[in-house]
Amino acid sequence: MSSLFRALAAAALVLAAGLAGATTTITVATFPDLDRAARAALPRWHAAHPDVDVKIVSLQYADHHTAMTTALATGSGLPDVMAIDFKFIGKFAGSRGFEDLNKPPYDAGALRGQFVGYTFTQATNAAGELAALPADIGPGTLLYRADLIAKAGLSEADLTKSWDSFIAAGVKLKSATGANLLADSADIVDIVLRSDLAPGDGIYFDHAGKVLVDGPRFVHAFELGRAAHKAGIDAGTTIWTNEWVAGFRSSKIAGAMMGAWLAGHLKNWLAPDTAGKWRAAPLPAGANASYGGSFYAIPRRAAHKPEAWAFVRFMTADKETQLASLRTLDTFPSLLAAQQDPIIDEPMAFLGGQKARELWRDIAARVPAIPVDKYDSMATDVVRAEYQNVISQGKDIRVALADAKSLIEHRARR
Repeated sequence: MSSLFRALAAAALVLAAGLAGATTTITVATFPDLDRAARAALPRWHAAHPDVDVKIVSLQYADHHTAMTTALATGSGLPDVMAIDFKFIGKFAGSRGFEDLNKPPYDAGALRGQFVGYTFTQATNAAGELAALPADIGPGTLLYRADLIAKAGLSEADLTKSWDSFIAAGVKLKSATGANLLADSADIVDIVLRSDLAPGDGIYFDHAGKVLVDGPRFVHAFELGRAAHKAGIDAGTTIWTNEWVAGFRSSKIAGAMMGAWLAGHLKNWLAPDTAGKWRAAPLPAGANASYGGSFYAIPRRAAHKPEAWAFVRFMTADKETQLASLRTLDTFPSLLAAQQDPIIDEPMAFLGGQKARELWRDIAARVPAIPVDKYDSMATDVVRAEYQNVISQGKDIRVALADAKSLIEHRARR
């Protein structure tokens, strides 16, 4: 064999070895704490997909969604997989900047029965395109300090049987302990707005896109929120602020109505020293609502769509990945098979040994499927601003809602 032939053969072997070991790298854009779930899943991912590396790019919640809005608009800096919070799913799905997962080669409609029913409705835009798959959900729940409730001579039933009873219990709690039953009376508004919707209607827009915010549901929500504020049962603090955190740690805030994920935040960083003192209950007055949740989507201009789809399925439709996320973040799984795992029936030490996940599973099964609109996020901000005008400036409720409707119609061009 000539030296030239040997050299060429050796080069061919090196090239073949290099090609055999070649890997594709996909980029996943996400935000805290969802990024922890993705990182925790990587060892199992790499074992199943040794030829696909994952680069996780995480920005703070608001920065991430702002950056992704810009990326979708410009086509620059797009990831292969994009994490989306529930608050933005309507806006992002409505942008039509994502792969329609209902279509081949994804055919995600075949997976629908494996997930909590309302999640696919949340991720579907007006054109019927499925923009994302759900990673976790937020069944609405009332979390309360059982020790302070008992000290005030109250029971869980006093908190849940009606909104009037809830407010009256808050007054008694404040008198007996100095604690507020709520951080912000706007929490009541958020829950009531998600209750008793007409079939086919969204929170802010009906099935034809008409703005609903001056209707009786909004009037009732604002009236209840204002009544709670006037009764002095809320601390007047905004979610995620330092004052909000301090309220839980100092036992000045004794309740919260949010997604089940808040229990994990209380345990892991908000108020770990209050372990064993909290309990979970259904929302007052029989309300069933979804509060938060996370999704994964594939931008239409993604560079590695087959690999991205494999990762999306891995994070959402894989039972073990969903359970690992539950163990890591105390999230609640969107996958029904994960909800049937024995871990759901385990007592939760932070909640005094309560089997709260069983309650949340039952709530999730009753949450109605509410359509989303690409202007939901904007409408949320407008309505909340007008509610603040009601409680801080004494603005008439019907005038506030009329102004909100006018502004939303203008911004949404409807």
